[in-house]
Amino acid sequence: MSTPAKTFPTFAILLLVTNGILLLAAILLIWRQQAVTAFFGTISPNHLQSENLAQPTSQLGPRHKLNYQQWVDILKKEAQVAAQNRPEPLAIMAGDSLSLWFPAELLPEDSNWLNQGISGETSAGLLKRLELLDRTQPKTIFVMIGINDLIRGISDEIILENQRQIVRYLRKVHPNTHIVIQSILPHGAEEATWEGREKLLAIPNSRIQELNQQLRAIGKQEGIKYLDLYPLFANKQGNLRLELTTDGLHLSPQGYLVWRVALQLYSQMKLQN
Repeated sequence: MSTPAKTFPTFAILLLVTNGILLLAAILLIWRQQAVTAFFGTISPNHLQSENLAQPTSQLGPRHKLNYQQWVDILKKEAQVAAQNRPEPLAIMAGDSLSLWFPAELLPEDSNWLNQGISGETSAGLLKRLELLDRTQPKTIFVMIGINDLIRGISDEIILENQRQIVRYLRKVHPNTHIVIQSILPHGAEEATWEGREKLLAIPNSRIQELNQQLRAIGKQEGIKYLDLYPLFANKQGNLRLELTTDGLHLSPQGYLVWRVALQLYSQMKLQN
């Protein structure tokens, strides 16, 4: 399969580098110009089927029925294997179900990936299990967490403090690792069909945008990188684009393709030394 990042227009990359702007501004511009094929031009619906982009539960098999502690135990073992084998370069995804469901075949091929996502995970839960990664020596750690905190009614102050503690822990234990905190994604609002729809409706996407601004500030204060994915997934109303989601909360294969491209371009333009 052709690498989607290679189809990104050269002029956009040049503009991005010249002005010192993050890649997301250029991606959003192209998106708004309805040039989605710039990302996926060589990937047809038939190709997607041939890539076997199944629903998450079919990828995970019986594992999706595990309880939280069982998940932690499995992730601990997988982290131990990574620590023993030392795959280079190692990239880690730490977060909730959005990270968990990321199709392995869509993760950028330039890294060996350790997925440490757990369905329903909160910022407090992730903070408590970061020690599982202590011996892994990754090149990059991508963190996305927070939507489940909002769903559970956790205050912005606690969410942000947990995020700050996550960043500080990772920086202390992994001083030579690129720590990337990713923005919280929007939800589908009135268009959502997720079983907890009423809980989503109680969370204005404007609140998520404000939280993301605070996450950006934390990244700057703590000396780590911030990846703003929100504009890529939001429509004009600031809600999650229907074509990128399965239920207004979780992502569709197309949503993961967008995330993949962002990870690839961000790694190429921000993480390469």
